Amino acid sequence: MSAPLFDIFNRSGSAVKPIKPDEVKNRLAQNKKTVLLDVRSPEEYRDGHIPGSQLLPLHELALRAKELPADKSTPLIVYCLSGARSRAAATQLARAGYSEVYDMGGIMNWPYEITRGR
Repeated sequence: MSAPLFDIFNRSGSAVKPIKPDEVKNRLAQNKKTVLLDVRSPEEYRDGHIPGSQLLPLHELALRAKELPADKSTPLIVYCLSGARSRAAATQLARAGYSEVYDMGGIMNWPYEITRGR
């Protein structure tokens, strides 16, 4: 039986890579397998989020790990409001074995369209 996803933090040598909003926009357009994770609260998400993002609050990340792609080579891009939660989430994902983890930082740096509501 394998260990739960977030019990294997120190087994991966993966590093989190920073990514700029324009690079995020390009990656999302070019690679349909890329997953964009918003790790803020549901209320913050409703107030405005990047189109196509999936809400997965930082405090629920370990509990909802089954919602993440099984293929650990899937590119994951993480963002929050200002960058602190995205950095924590990206680090957890890399330590869990995801090999392509990018931290965009905060949505406050996103100069493109946002969606309000669910």
